[in-house]
Amino acid sequence: MSGRRERRALARVKHDPERAALVARMLTGAPFHRWLGLRLIEVTEEGVEVALPWREELVAHPRRLYTHGGIIASLVDLTADLAIVAAFGRDVPTVDLRVDYHRATVKEEPRAVGRVIKIGRTLATAEATIYNPDDKLVASGRGVFITQKVGGG
Repeated sequence: MSGRRERRALARVKHDPERAALVARMLTGAPFHRWLGLRLIEVTEEGVEVALPWREELVAHPRRLYTHGGIIASLVDLTADLAIVAAFGRDVPTVDLRVDYHRATVKEEPRAVGRVIKIGRTLATAEATIYNPDDKLVASGRGVFITQKVGGG
């Protein structure tokens, strides 16, 4: 997708309640997404924003109460994916993911912001940043996703 077509696709999101509804359905459609309990904050032409309500099942250490790194990685993956869904109009599988952890999130609700970097005919790239309630960076990451339709169904 060219830069101009990509910007037009992203601009449609703001005026396309169907894309926002698709993103919302993805948060409730898959059992793992439901288990995470993510809350959709916003879908715009720039990307998506979601929150992860804190609960004890997400904890990695019983005394320190910080959120498990795998949960944070899943949040990066899902938020980047949702940014592409909002722009592209359908779910896209992850083929590569990188996550950098910057600080622990302890007994708090992290907020994730996803943004599309590029959508191509075969692959798309998006990034996600995770913040704590004080807007301090918790984690950041980038994912590569397949945009080419794959057989099966």
